[in-house]
Order: sequence, then structure tokens, then C-alpha cells
Amino acid sequence: MQIGNLMFYALLAMIAGLLLLVWSADRFIDGAVVMARHFGMPPLWVGMVIVGFGTSAPEMVVSLMSALDGSPGIALGNAYGSNIANIALILGITVLISPMRVGRQVAKTELPVLLAITALTAWLLADQRLDTGDGALLLAILAAHMLWTVARAQHPANQTAMPAADTARGSLDRGLLLLILGLVVLVLSARLLVWGAVGVAQRLGVSDLVIGLTVVAVGTSLPELASSIVAARRGEHDIALGNVVGSNLFNTLAVVGLAALVAPMDVAPAILQREVPVMSALTLLLFVFCLGRNGHAAIGRGKGSLLLAAYLAYTAHLAGSSLPGGSG
Repeated sequence: MQIGNLMFYALLAMIAGLLLLVWSADRFIDGAVVMARHFGMPPLWVGMVIVGFGTSAPEMVVSLMSALDGSPGIALGNAYGSNIANIALILGITVLISPMRVGRQVAKTELPVLLAITALTAWLLADQRLDTGDGALLLAILAAHMLWTVARAQHPANQTAMPAADTARGSLDRGLLLLILGLVVLVLSARLLVWGAVGVAQRLGVSDLVIGLTVVAVGTSLPELASSIVAARRGEHDIALGNVVGSNLFNTLAVVGLAALVAPMDVAPAILQREVPVMSALTLLLFVFCLGRNGHAAIGRGKGSLLLAAYLAYTAHLAGSSLPGGSG
């Protein structure tokens, strides 16, 4: 009877978490759109700064807690694993549901910056050590990039026209409320859904390895996935893509930088041999996908299928290397 009750509550948590996830993603994107229009900011930068960084906040908390608990190495797997999932899984599923147009700014500026930061990361990790100096450098680059992004957003050439209704103070207050409420419920509902799914899987006798590689791995990316899908379906393609780019920037610079600053760490060879090459290759592939003729590009279902296949292959390799006798 006790086991039956636990299964019931786990299923209830899954259903409630899923419903709240969908609801909060709608509110979060509503708030982001209102804020973008009110301040005249390009949606791409709102997606990067607000949506991308906001949905990555849980990763930062996990990394900081891991570093303070004496397990800073978890931060690297958390950050780089999330980067791989953001491009291959989240963007792949998003464009399968709703193919997206790509603005010129992404291929011209944002993705080259992400590529450069990814290359810098590989260089910093080459000595298999991240110390406080490396962490400070990553955080300094993040601060400089944020200042640069804000400065560009304030330039008259980058200002977008905003509807008269969005200039009112009430509109700004509503947008801010939706943004904060949506983000809080988004993160909490994702955690509730993961808790319920793990509970159901355990009651069904699924191994911890499979749970970790599926339920937990995907569950930590649910906020990014939900917000990207909602944004893409509403035609806010720049917000959806900006979410992926901004989240990867935040993971690489803030999540890893803070962890290294709190507790310098040794880098496992597997990170250099597997996660860094996969992350770099996917970032380069995304850049190629965003190149187009005459400044126009699109990521359609064919490219989305390729991204999703790459994630499944990576997960299969990860599962194989994690089994007894594997290389990981």
C-alpha cells in the first residue's frame, strides 16, 4: 500500500509538473516579449540575456553548491553537458516542432563570439586544470560581454519600434511580473516533474544509470526546452535561438567561472576527449546552419533531425562508456 501511494504521488507530481511547465513557459515568454518591446531591444538579445541566462540559473546554483561541497568537477559536466543538450536536444526538438528563421545578427556576431569563447575554453582546459585565475578570466569576459551587449542595445540603430500600448508603466510592471513569475514556476515545475519521473522510474525498477542519462539529463534542460518551443511556436524565433546561445555563454563563462573561482579543480581527461570536442563541433555546426544567402537562413526539420540524431549518438556513447568495462 505504501509503494502504491508513492507511485500515485510520483505520477501526480509528473502531471502537475508538466501542466505547470507549459503554463509558466507561456507566462515567461509573454514577459520577455513585453520587456523587449518596452525597451526597444532586439528580441535576440532579450533571448540571450533574459531568457537564456534566466533558464540557466539552476545550473549555476548546482555548480556553486557542488564546488562548496568539495565536488567542483560536477560543474564541468553540468555546464558542458547542458551546452550539448541546448544545441542538439533543445534546438533539435524545437525546430522539429516549429522550423525557425535565423536573423543576420546571429551568424554575424553572436555565434562567432560563442565560437571564440568555446575555443578559449578548450585552451584553458588543455593543462587539465582550472584555477582561480581561469575562473576570474571567464567571469571578466562575461561582464565585458554583458556591457557590450547592453551598449549595442542602446544604440539607435539597434532600437526597435515599440507599440504605444507597451510604453505605459502598467505594461512594464505586467511584463516584469510575468517574467519573474514565469521563471520561478518554470524552474520549480521542472524540478517537480523530474522528481515525479525519477520516482516512477524507480518504482518500475529502472536502473539509476538509465534514470540519470534520460530523466535527470533531460529534466535539467526542461526550462530551456519549454521556453524555446513556446517562443518558436509564437514566431519569436530570435528569442528561441537567443535562449540557446545565451544559455551556452552563461554556462561556459558564469557556471564554470564561478566554480573555478570558489574551488580550483583538476579536469578529467574524459572531459577533454569527449565533452569539449562534441560541444565545439556542435557549436561550429550551429554556426554553419545559421549561414545563409543574402543574410537569410533557416533551421528546418532536416537540420533539427540531424541535431537530435547527434544528441542520441552522444547519449548512446555516454551510456556505453559508463557501463562496466566502458572507456568512460
